[in-house]
Amino acid sequence: METAPSRGQVAREIPLLLALAILIAFLVKTFLAQAFFIPSGSMIPQLDVGDRVVVSKLAYDLHDPRRGDIVVFDAPPTVRATPPSHESGARRAVRGVLQSIGVLQPSTEEYIKRVVGLPGETVLGRNGHVFVNGRELVEPYLPAGVATSDFPPVTVPKGDLWVMGDNRTNSSDSRVFGAIKESSVVGRAILRVWPGSRTAFL
Repeated sequence: METAPSRGQVAREIPLLLALAILIAFLVKTFLAQAFFIPSGSMIPQLDVGDRVVVSKLAYDLHDPRRGDIVVFDAPPTVRATPPSHESGARRAVRGVLQSIGVLQPSTEEYIKRVVGLPGETVLGRNGHVFVNGRELVEPYLPAGVATSDFPPVTVPKGDLWVMGDNRTNSSDSRVFGAIKESSVVGRAILRVWPGSRTAFL
């Protein structure tokens, strides 16, 4: 006949269960997916400040980034505002887990934007529109009447991406810091999970 675990046993097991949960969350964040907190209004109306999205880290193991994808990437060195962290490895791991499940807001070291230009393409802003290789880009995700500021033609280098926020008048993007390295991309945003009333695939 089995006996119920004693209070002492339960007390000893709780830290182990917590450690296991943290380990699983860490592994999921590292290799599969993570939740990302939207820190700014650069992607309005698709994504509002405070929304949570799920970012797939496997998407670009299966295919290259595509125009229209919403990607999370490491902030370019020229725009990083926070100095390197000196916190301990344990605290960094716990913070990473809390960020990965959307409980803790991440630092500004990661941005979220939409892929507009691919390697080898020439991107240009003119008369309120974006042109790629001389052709006006159709952007159905933008609300009617949104105008893009003019910017000179830029040819996206091999291994880079040209990214822009949907909120064109309030977005620090490739118009400011240039094309980003594909290697800096953390993953593709695939699902808006919070708030629950706005859950949708992206």
